[in-house]
Amino acid sequence: MKYLFMLGSILMIVSCSQNQRYTQQSPEIEIFESVVANYVNGEWSEYESKYAEGAEIFFNATEENPSSIQEAIAGQRLNLEPLSSYTIETDDDELEMVVTDDGETWVNYWGLWKGTIAATGETIETPIHITSQFVDGKIVKTFGYWNNAPMQLAMMKIQEEAEEMASNETEEEDN
Repeated sequence: MKYLFMLGSILMIVSCSQNQRYTQQSPEIEIFESVVANYVNGEWSEYESKYAEGAEIFFNATEENPSSIQEAIAGQRLNLEPLSSYTIETDDDELEMVVTDDGETWVNYWGLWKGTIAATGETIETPIHITSQFVDGKIVKTFGYWNNAPMQLAMMKIQEEAEEMASNETEEEDN
């Protein structure tokens, strides 16, 4: 009877470890880390290759308005144009993989995005959260959330200053 109990306990431990629902080490986490590195290094083809065809991207968007990976990359590249540098700071404990009750595999990520505006030298820091669903080693859906306001305000300030300078130059020419 003692051996039967021990065998049952071992089988239960093995079964539970195979149905792991949360981890901080997985192939999906490694893929996601490479996506972040591809973004930081401007390796857009490699970045895109981590996504499945037809993947849905929701960066600060609702589920009614998905972007394709190509649209998301175009938007990211456009947002990076005014910067002289940018990076994402990540600690190992800021990544986790979970398997939902429905069997979906998701990687959750928290980081700190930093960018330096070329025109002013101002550094913007924005906490970010991204969660990506994986199927067969590819990202099929991504939700990303961050506060765009600091960057938008900095860009508006640059625009206002440029308009003011142009107005002053026009006034000087008229005199």
